[in-house]
Amino acid sequence: MARPGDGEGPVLLTSTEVAELLRLNHQVVQRKLAAGDIPAYRIGREWRVDRAALWSWLEEHSNRRRVPGSEWFDPAGRLKALPAKRSLRRLVLERLAAGFDPARTYREAEVNAALRHFHDDVASLRREMVAEGLFVRSRAGVYKRVVPRQALFGQS
Repeated sequence: MARPGDGEGPVLLTSTEVAELLRLNHQVVQRKLAAGDIPAYRIGREWRVDRAALWSWLEEHSNRRRVPGSEWFDPAGRLKALPAKRSLRRLVLERLAAGFDPARTYREAEVNAALRHFHDDVASLRREMVAEGLFVRSRAGVYKRVVPRQALFGQS
């Protein structure tokens, strides 16, 4: 049986040690542990955090490699919810619209099929994309991806 310290088992940290490592207030760490934000084990009234799991969690929540708006998608790439804040909603919709070729038109059924991979409420997504100017829709129900002016001329 592996014993702590012989390199085979997990290295468990107390909540105080986690607070010191992260340079956070102990109460903040306690709240994050209780809410399940930081992966941990509860043993009686005390929390224990696996050091390797803590580093993995930190890497996963790092802002270094994060794509803007990615927090609104689950690991499978499905949209969890559409943000209420317009600037965030725009980022999410741009990410969805990026999968459409601006050189062609799409029937409504094609747009629905593509959007259904991200969320079941395709009608709301379509409406929002038109409202944000990412798509134009004809009376016949034909959609076309709008290319931003900067992209046409290579400006940023």
